[in-house]
Amino acid sequence: MGTTIATRLTILLPPFLALVSAFAAVTFGLWLTGANALQVFSALLEGAGGDQYRLAETLVKACPLLYTGLAVACSLHAGVWNIGAEGQLLLGALATAWIGRYVTGLSPVLGLPLACGVALLAGSLWAGCAALLKNKRGVNEVISTIMLNFIAAGLVSYCVHGPLMEAGAQYPQTDLLPESARLPRLLPPTRLHLGVPLALLSAVGLWFFLFRTKGGFKIRATGANAIAARFAGIHVQRQLTLGLVFSGALAGLAGGIEVCGVTQRVYEKFSPGYGYTAIAVALVGQRSPFGVVLAALFFGALEAGSVTMQRVAGVSSVLVSVIQAIVVFFLAAYSTETVRQFVRRKINLMSMFITAIGLLPRAFHLL
Repeated sequence: MGTTIATRLTILLPPFLALVSAFAAVTFGLWLTGANALQVFSALLEGAGGDQYRLAETLVKACPLLYTGLAVACSLHAGVWNIGAEGQLLLGALATAWIGRYVTGLSPVLGLPLACGVALLAGSLWAGCAALLKNKRGVNEVISTIMLNFIAAGLVSYCVHGPLMEAGAQYPQTDLLPESARLPRLLPPTRLHLGVPLALLSAVGLWFFLFRTKGGFKIRATGANAIAARFAGIHVQRQLTLGLVFSGALAGLAGGIEVCGVTQRVYEKFSPGYGYTAIAVALVGQRSPFGVVLAALFFGALEAGSVTMQRVAGVSSVLVSVIQAIVVFFLAAYSTETVRQFVRRKINLMSMFITAIGLLPRAFHLL
């Protein structure tokens, strides 16, 4: 019992301590600058969930972070670092904008799945390039996925200035998606769309796959110890490839959902860095699909509340990026093996103490 509690706390405690420490550090920084920390955080909270519209905006901001966070978490379970969620998201968005030209006459029942399916395929193929380089040439996936991000950004720039540029040729952007490829709004006039509940279902699906299926066990076994997995008869290279491909599929789907549900087109600087923030989301969520959901909501709330914070409290919205960076910094500090061992020792001692107290009445009764 004590071991189970210690294990759970070693998972939950680092992100909790990181959040508390980050807000304490930011509070101290605001005090040094003369800003009212209570007013800043109140404005941030109000902007993230002060009413129905703002709460919906938080969910919309969290949606791409949830998909890409799940993508990074999936690859981490396989023991590979997918730093390329940004590029995979861009390729998914670009593929959706391209297929939008050909689904004008289709029913939404066909057009929408086709648009999302193409995004998913584009992201998985882009991640597959990194898997191929790793398996055939031994190229580290961190390097290859980062470089593929820049290639994807360049490809988007070329397409919106050239073959996929809008018919009017006035701005570097694609044409609007036809109605048949757009996700329906769930709470008009807010921007909340069907992609948000689909993202939550994706988190449940990923959890089920990783922790309740044979294929998910093989991926996790490979990530935990590739040598032991190989001796157990698991094809390690195949699992590494699957981990990256599944990860790329989720990131590509993030781009497709963002186009179908929010922007309805692709343009230069389409992503503000969702794929990079996803790394922090996956780490704060401790690679757990449900933890990633909470982390994505937290980061989405920061993004949604930043505008109100700047307007009401007079503090730059850049503070949100500072909070995100400090959270990751403290998370790294609290995720060391020394901290884990300290927590296990304290929890085990506490558990034994509680057990001893519980046995005292029985001991007195026997006497």
